Amino acid sequence: MERAVADRCRATGTTCDRDSVADALLVASELTTNAILHGGGVTDFRVDVEEPGVRVSVCDRSDALPVTEEPVDPHGRWRVGGHGWPIVCRLARDVRITGLASGGKCITAVVPLS
Repeated sequence: MERAVADRCRATGTTCDRDSVADALLVASELTTNAILHGGGVTDFRVDVEEPGVRVSVCDRSDALPVTEEPVDPHGRWRVGGHGWPIVCRLARDVRITGLASGGKCITAVVPLS
């Protein structure tokens, strides 16, 4: 995906710095992982570069919305996992969740280009 984003930046004349592309890759990875682990699998995946950023869309089979869990369990121990959705929300400027007519949802996140 990194190369595809870089190629698209060049083709559109959009300035894309490495940190922004790395953030977009992390958001894409987290959304894809969540779709696989919690959403019944990825049904669609799209990436596009347009001002003001890299738009990543990942669709899955589940109608359930993402949730944020406390980082520690009731005993005060750090929880394994559960950090992906907060990462997406922190790195992306615009996050939208759309229900699909066929069932499931599509999450679209725009990661700003610096």
